Amino acid sequence: MRNVSQIINGKRKIIKKPELLAPAGNLEKLKIAIIYGADAVFVGGKEFSLRSQASNFTLEDIKEAVEFASQYGAHIHVTCNIILHQDNLEGIQNYLQALDDIGVTAIIVADPYIMKIAKDMHLNLEVHVSTQLSTLNLKAIEFYKSMGMDRVVLGREVTYDDLRTIMEYAPVDVEYFIHGAMCIHYSGRCMLSNYLSRRDANRGGCSQSCRWYYDLYQNGVLMNQEGDMPFSMSSKDMSLIDHIGELIELGVNSFKIEGRMKSLHYIATVVSTYRKLIDAYCENPDDFIQDESYHQELMKAANRALCHGFFYDHPSNEEQLFNLRDEHPTQEFVMRILDYDKKNKQAKIEQRNYFKVGDNIEIFSPNHPNLFFTVKKLYNKDKEMIEVANHPMEILYVEIPHRVLANDMGRKVSK
Repeated sequence: MRNVSQIINGKRKIIKKPELLAPAGNLEKLKIAIIYGADAVFVGGKEFSLRSQASNFTLEDIKEAVEFASQYGAHIHVTCNIILHQDNLEGIQNYLQALDDIGVTAIIVADPYIMKIAKDMHLNLEVHVSTQLSTLNLKAIEFYKSMGMDRVVLGREVTYDDLRTIMEYAPVDVEYFIHGAMCIHYSGRCMLSNYLSRRDANRGGCSQSCRWYYDLYQNGVLMNQEGDMPFSMSSKDMSLIDHIGELIELGVNSFKIEGRMKSLHYIATVVSTYRKLIDAYCENPDDFIQDESYHQELMKAANRALCHGFFYDHPSNEEQLFNLRDEHPTQEFVMRILDYDKKNKQAKIEQRNYFKVGDNIEIFSPNHPNLFFTVKKLYNKDKEMIEVANHPMEILYVEIPHRVLANDMGRKVSK
């Protein structure tokens, strides 16, 4: 097992802290992910990247992302993970050179041709093997090492027992998913989207056909009963919030969060929760007690049911949704703090969703514990008193009795 800790001043501390790798679908989400504690962020470029429905990054966007990340000591990884068809070959060398010149830390690759030319070009950036290749065993990792790859992103189907063996002998860095959606098939191998909507999952167009509703027939007879929830093939989302300590002790190099198409509120909540958990465990692993607060915080942003994925073994029907939606309402993201006047205890905010005087608000932050207050006085941009905030992205002022910081966020809390 890798040496991940040392005795410092009589206490064991984790010295090999895993990278926390977050997703971002645009520059705003990227900056929030870094502010809320991500060590690295992965983004998709306009070219050669999956998730075509995400707000993928131009080269100018990626340059701005690298410059912002460097202020926080963070890194930018760019997905180049499509499976190339013959008409995709043109321009790949120029694109990779541009990413390298910008200062991107790594590219995430699925096609062997891109792996080869990236290494043949002797770029400074690292080449990471995408989870799209479903790497599940040590021998495959050794093969990618022989090709000069710097890191392997494991498939979500790797169990803890297999991961323990892999981490004992892996010759390159290993990246492991800890949170996010699960593919109903081996990741990247599903053809439902291609067949049903002519959107190619391996070229960024997956229409998530497994989450559609289907009628079930047997011998031409409709099996759905009146009142039945329509059938789907969707998995519950994965969360390993209860197993972060075990994964840190294995020496996993990078913990990956899925979700480039997720909201700003989701990114901030999930990243900050795992950041605080990782830091608390690494500071005092032997006396660390994980309470329910971490799980409760996650559930404020994720409305799909959670499971442990393949962590224990192959998931059972209990980890699938099938004809059960099993969703719950999240706390509504209503404001982002822009500035705070300590003298007048008044915050300048950017409104994100409807709220009004009398609503209870929870402020969460990467820099302080969660705070609660009731909206008593609310003003528009001209400092005129109003009762309701109902114009998205409007600049408003609200009295908050606690000191808050720029980029803190507010959620509406049910009474």
